[in-house]
Amino acid sequence: MKISDTSSQDVLLEPKSSKKTILTLTSMVIVLALGAWFAAPTISRWSQAQESVSAERLRMAEVTRGDFVRDISVQGRVVAAVSPTLYATQSGTITFEVESGDSVHALQTMATIDSPELQNQLLQEQARLSSLRVELERQRITSRQQQLQSQKGEDSAAIALKAAQREMSRAETAFTQGAMTAVDYEKAQDDLQTAELLHKHSLLDTELDAERLEFELQTRQLSVEQQELLVKDLQRQVEELIITSPVNGIVGNLTVDQKTNVAKNQPVLSVVDLSAFEVEVQISESYADDLAIGMQADVRAGSETFDATLVAVSPEIIANQVTGRVRFNGQVPEGLRQNQRLTTRVLLEEKFDVTMVQRGQFFDSGNGRIAYVVGDGIARRRAIVTGATSLGSIEILQGLTPGETIVISSTDLFNSAEAVLINN
Repeated sequence: MKISDTSSQDVLLEPKSSKKTILTLTSMVIVLALGAWFAAPTISRWSQAQESVSAERLRMAEVTRGDFVRDISVQGRVVAAVSPTLYATQSGTITFEVESGDSVHALQTMATIDSPELQNQLLQEQARLSSLRVELERQRITSRQQQLQSQKGEDSAAIALKAAQREMSRAETAFTQGAMTAVDYEKAQDDLQTAELLHKHSLLDTELDAERLEFELQTRQLSVEQQELLVKDLQRQVEELIITSPVNGIVGNLTVDQKTNVAKNQPVLSVVDLSAFEVEVQISESYADDLAIGMQADVRAGSETFDATLVAVSPEIIANQVTGRVRFNGQVPEGLRQNQRLTTRVLLEEKFDVTMVQRGQFFDSGNGRIAYVVGDGIARRRAIVTGATSLGSIEILQGLTPGETIVISSTDLFNSAEAVLINN
């Protein structure tokens, strides 16, 4: 039995040619060179970066140029711009004619106050006014009588003067012709002088009496006018015992019970004017210095936005907030309710053609002084100067140019590194 050997399994190997070996080595060198060339940027980035962060954890935005609007958005509370509280004008028993929540119109009677003392005082003063008016008319009659009496005395003196003048004329003729003694002539002269003096005094008395009577009449007239003012004031007070609504609206709270004895100047009820609503807003004190009366505002009610104006700003800060009042310009939303919550946007400032970027947490992380500019997969730290800020944008004064991309999410992950590799 013949045992076969392994010669049948042997393979004849031909010696490798040197040319083929060179080609193989050349190919390997080329592949390594290409790999190094493609890997060089990555290796370069790795060598430049101190930190590495996944791109999924970052938010980026492009720096743009345009119109910058600085505004704030706050929650406002609808309040009635006109909500007067009515007071009792006098003490007495009050009787309400409306209930809380009733609709009322202007000048509608809502309550009455029964004050017998005031009404009795009015009647007494009216009676006194009537008495003074009678006294005034009596004084007018008395004045006319005294004027007639004075006129009578003045006329008598005038007649006596004329008689003395005629008597003097006859005495002069008789004395010239020697038909009258010197004594009688002198007596006629004395009589004429006496008549002239009496006439002069009668004229003065008539003038003084006229002035005195006019003064007395004026005094009586002033007393009547003073009493008329007193009666008119009492009538006003009596009319104010009827409490009427100053506006169209609804009755608010009744602060006293029906048929209660109220004191003077005590609040009794309030009225809410439903046609004049304002929005009361609470604004952070950080914006207190930027607020000014007259600023434009937008109030969102439902799906609509209404124009409004900031009309009041509180001079004090309470709980780190400033209270403001926003009034609608023209159209008012329908169906508003007291204390209803509405979103209000107040326009603080508007700038045109400025460099800006979308607002993000990077502003708080770097205190508005640091930004990471993204380029070639690396976020590089850069110092910036920011200006005004709004709800959605930040004004860039220095450090960034339009078209650059920066990280707007929080940069706390970067640990203040100068360059951060962004992994895709």
